[in-house]
Amino acid sequence: MNNEVFELFFSLLSLGTLGFGLLTLGARMAGADGLVYEIKKIALPLAALITTTAMFGSLYFSEIVNYKPCRLCWYQRAAMYPLAIILIVMNFKRFKYSKLVVVLLAVVGGSISTYHWFLERFPDLDAGVCDAKLPCEFIWFENFGFVTLSFMAFTAFFTTIVLATIGNTEDK
Repeated sequence: MNNEVFELFFSLLSLGTLGFGLLTLGARMAGADGLVYEIKKIALPLAALITTTAMFGSLYFSEIVNYKPCRLCWYQRAAMYPLAIILIVMNFKRFKYSKLVVVLLAVVGGSISTYHWFLERFPDLDAGVCDAKLPCEFIWFENFGFVTLSFMAFTAFFTTIVLATIGNTEDK
């Protein structure tokens, strides 16, 4: 299989993740308790699956396809990788403040990925964070006119926040 197939697959997966996150958020806001109850049952394992897939996807694109990550990509990874590990562990054992740590990591990572995505569209927004040799506004690939690696990271962070705040993730 060629690389474009994987780019399209992860792009579609990202859009599906975003759609599910928006559906879940909409159900919570609309008071659809039956749907929210059913999502709550799978929220924690699904959040772990999403973040782990994002982690392995980023490793695939950097280590196998050789897309060199920029500085903002590394910051997003610094939030995503521990998030994936924490969420996997939380499926077996929960610790005090684990839900808070998950939400904080996802908010920080989501903020960085949002800034990164806007920077790809508007390079003048660069506040001196990026390296001249590997600029953050460089886009390795784009599908559907807006889905890039930073957008995919945003969808994972956003949906993780939605699931972590709905799921059975009470601190013990």
